[in-house]
Amino acid sequence: MHINEIRKIAKNFGISSSKMKKPELIRAIQRKEGNFDCYGTAKEGFCSQSNCLWFDDCMTESKK
Repeated sequence: MHINEIRKIAKNFGISSSKMKKPELIRAIQRKEGNFDCYGTAKEGFCSQSNCLWFDDCMTESKK
């Protein structure tokens, strides 16, 4: 997902996104959603949260 789309989601949650990088911003959104703030931390490419909005991006980020 492009950063501008993520910023729109963050704004809907009342999160100021001006100085946050993509991973930090997504984790802040996850916390506001009441979910684990685990974006980009999947070990060995495994995550049980396959219905997460960020799943595809997360798997890519976790491989870095």
